Amino acid sequence: MKGAHYAIYEDKVILVTGGAGAIGTNLCSELSEAGAKMVIILDDLSSGYTWNIPQKKNIMFVQGCVTDDISLKRVFFEKPEYIFHLAAFFANQNSVDYPEKDIHVNGLGTVKLLEYALLSKVERFIFASSGCSIYGSAAPLPLTEEFMSMNLSTPYQITKMLGELYCNFFRNHYGLNVTKARFFNSYGPGEVPGQYRNVIPNFIYWAMRGQPLPITGTGEETRDFTYVGDLVDGLMRAGYYESAIGQEFNLASGRETSIISLATMVNEAVGNKAGINFVQRRKWDTKARLLASIERAKALIEYEPKVEFKDGLMNAIQWFRDNWRQIEDSASFGPGVSSAVRDK
Repeated sequence: MKGAHYAIYEDKVILVTGGAGAIGTNLCSELSEAGAKMVIILDDLSSGYTWNIPQKKNIMFVQGCVTDDISLKRVFFEKPEYIFHLAAFFANQNSVDYPEKDIHVNGLGTVKLLEYALLSKVERFIFASSGCSIYGSAAPLPLTEEFMSMNLSTPYQITKMLGELYCNFFRNHYGLNVTKARFFNSYGPGEVPGQYRNVIPNFIYWAMRGQPLPITGTGEETRDFTYVGDLVDGLMRAGYYESAIGQEFNLASGRETSIISLATMVNEAVGNKAGINFVQRRKWDTKARLLASIERAKALIEYEPKVEFKDGLMNAIQWFRDNWRQIEDSASFGPGVSSAVRDK
């Protein structure tokens, strides 16, 4: 049985920007099941797909960008009471290639959302930040919310920090009820592979096609992989607990997994005999290890990740099997892009 942090959304109008993405579709499905009056998805489909949007009568999809006032006026006409701002120009390599678009979407888009939220007197504005971005490459492990770095490696990292700073301004100056959730390495059903995508969907995709899995670096690098269902539960809690207002906190698994062990697990799970292939590390990829502390999230919103990594990985693989035709049609790595180009 779901707790009170789900019941609060019953009969509410909720806006989810980036709701056609991997985390967004899972969140919208849970909000719908929680009895929301209407879940509005605003997404420009730059990294989301209509076939992945839950087909439920209380979910409304609006194709548009968070920087476009016509689109914003359309969705705010519905008077949303809660906003989950997940839309972003994703991710690190994409922002390196297109820094101006990154600041336009992640910077201006966030400011516009905050302005509309303030004028509409929303009850809560939940900002999807990135723990993989905020802390830089030299922070002591496990990563705690008290540490921040100004020495960041990509425009995406910079604009995620910028988003948090603007949330602080709107909280401190206007009293807007903002909450900042710092995601760590989301994985699970709903994420399509591609040139600017995360390592797990790309590994699953290549393994199912019988290709070797490219590892940039030694393979001993670690990430704090967090199951999308746990992230969604954390987001639902972030919109419920009063203690979360004005706060930032990590949403993670609190466990490290090495990239080489991940590759081995994926190959074994799908029966891929092609093995792995070591390739050159990307210039911006400066983090040898990632491990988040989740103590603040536990204290503020009673967050507790529940899905074991192997179980979550098998769920993701099964989702690939169930949706293989759509995934093959949607996966895009770009002309001349080697299989080593991916995001971690």
